[in-house]
Amino acid sequence: MKLRVGTRRSKLALAQCGQVCRRLEEAVKGLRCEIVEVVTTGDQVSDRPLREAGGKGLFVKELDEALLDGHVDFAVHSLKDVPTELVDGIRIACVPERDDPRDVLLSMSGASLAELPRDALIGTTSLRRAAQAKAIVPGLRVEMLRGNIDTRLARLIKGDFDATFLAAAGLARLGISTAPLGRVELDPFEFIPSPGQGALCMTACESASEVIGALIVVDHLPTRAAVTAERAAARVLGGSCHLPVGAYAECRGDDLVVVAVVASPDGKRSVRRHGRGPVSAAEVVGEKVGRELLAGGGEQIIAEIEGPLR
Repeated sequence: MKLRVGTRRSKLALAQCGQVCRRLEEAVKGLRCEIVEVVTTGDQVSDRPLREAGGKGLFVKELDEALLDGHVDFAVHSLKDVPTELVDGIRIACVPERDDPRDVLLSMSGASLAELPRDALIGTTSLRRAAQAKAIVPGLRVEMLRGNIDTRLARLIKGDFDATFLAAAGLARLGISTAPLGRVELDPFEFIPSPGQGALCMTACESASEVIGALIVVDHLPTRAAVTAERAAARVLGGSCHLPVGAYAECRGDDLVVVAVVASPDGKRSVRRHGRGPVSAAEVVGEKVGRELLAGGGEQIIAEIEGPLR
């Protein structure tokens, strides 16, 4: 059985796709994956934050089209890039076991976030990261830093910025050394990641039962439950990359523990809520946390950013 696998062309996307293909080929006897590289709109936007160009859905649009047109059998994504509302006819067919979900703070000094100077310059385009950092260190300055991981690290080492954030999973998948920079892994229950961070997913057409049957072999139920709760909380909040929203969940036996946050872009107001419930009700648990965030002041913060929720 040969399956055509759609992926973005970035170094990280290709590494992730290769990782998924190896897992599948080891798990399904006789399966062979053929990688099909697709250039997405998000890959072509480098001069401004993605939220100004249409949002994180720009990383999946062309891959969705390739699925629906029959050019590929399934696509591999970083789950945090996948919108909480999927295109009609497409489903998340598989979520393999998650890698490290944490954000990493990188700087020449190796300081923790709280130890950074109050006027330090942070390079990031993530509203979530910027808002949480400003909540911890009032006075931090933030400027846009886009590009691949190597580009961001080079600019930090050059001294263009005092610090930046990267996802631990991306660094590990590429085997990138961050020396001579100092690094601090941030507790995901304190500095809350993007929903789905550290997880990959495979999307396929809902009608492709044979493909879905092959992919489900490497589905990891604890990871799927956790990211389902995270994405449910984000969906209640609007699920947009315009919003400084984080959500993280962990399975602890039969229980699921969830935390989510919404913060004003300046970091002066931040609302976070925790939830706990059975793994079997992951979506319900996540939605409840999202509604509690709205009721606790999150709706006002969101309304000021995007207008009243509909």
